Amino acid sequence: MQTMMTNLKRLWRVNGYDGRQAQLKMAPLPRAIRRPDERSGSPRVGAVLVLLYPYHETTHLALTRRPDNLKDHSGQVSFPGGKVEPNESPTTAALRETWEELGIPPSQVEVLGELTPLYIPPTDFEVHPFVGWIPHRPNFTPNTAEVAELLEVSVDYLLQPTTRHKEPWHFGTYTMDVPFYDVQGHKVWGATAMMLSEFLGRWQLAFNTN
Repeated sequence: MQTMMTNLKRLWRVNGYDGRQAQLKMAPLPRAIRRPDERSGSPRVGAVLVLLYPYHETTHLALTRRPDNLKDHSGQVSFPGGKVEPNESPTTAALRETWEELGIPPSQVEVLGELTPLYIPPTDFEVHPFVGWIPHRPNFTPNTAEVAELLEVSVDYLLQPTTRHKEPWHFGTYTMDVPFYDVQGHKVWGATAMMLSEFLGRWQLAFNTN
């Protein structure tokens, strides 16, 4: 497993990789990519963790479905994560939130690197996504107040073109073309899909997969 962790660090040795362009492949359109200049103050800062681990002889990652009663992004599928607290680094926040949501101690996770930060317009958050590795399947203990469902999905599955779809969604008086990943019957879209797109693009280049 030490060899696998070493190999995963190749994700950050992909020359000339444009993470933002990779994210845009799964961006709902039209969409604001950066924070509008006319807003006062700074966006709130959040952090998430793309948690990788071996399972059934292949690399998996963990996604969570949020409870339907939450104020923001209720019912949506996302990576474990949340708001960066004062005097806390984004890396620490990603690990802390993963511990609080899934019961995985930060000491078990080897942080491999950071993907491209992403601005989320509806909640005015700038999210910092990190990729971490555990050399065994974690002992997940989801916090039911924050996690309605744990989704374990293999990277191989996500790389299949048949998992990616696009359809028009109607939001009040306007319509957006929304790309999404079909994961166990759930539509993984928005910021989570955009971060996944960057991660999977790095994986394809690092491991020469199509």
